[in-house]
Amino acid sequence: MTLQPIKSTKSGNPEFDEASQKELAKFLEGENAKMRLQQSIHTFTDLCWDKCITKIGNKIDRGEETCLVNCVERFLDTSLFIVKRLEETRNQ
Repeated sequence: MTLQPIKSTKSGNPEFDEASQKELAKFLEGENAKMRLQQSIHTFTDLCWDKCITKIGNKIDRGEETCLVNCVERFLDTSLFIVKRLEETRNQ
């Protein structure tokens, strides 16, 4: 990213031209999307780990593995359902 300030304001903060502002907004939107994805991953990792892992050992047994897979899939299904429903509501 090559944002070049046009000038500094009295407070010392730089002012950017319109193209730079759009580039910065696009960059920030991408970073926010990454942050939301990471938060979701942490959320379902914590939730599913607590729900499925019953004993700490060297290996995850088959039942725990199946539980983790199902838990994550249900979490993703639910998240997608909610997003779609919110989009439908917003478009009405």
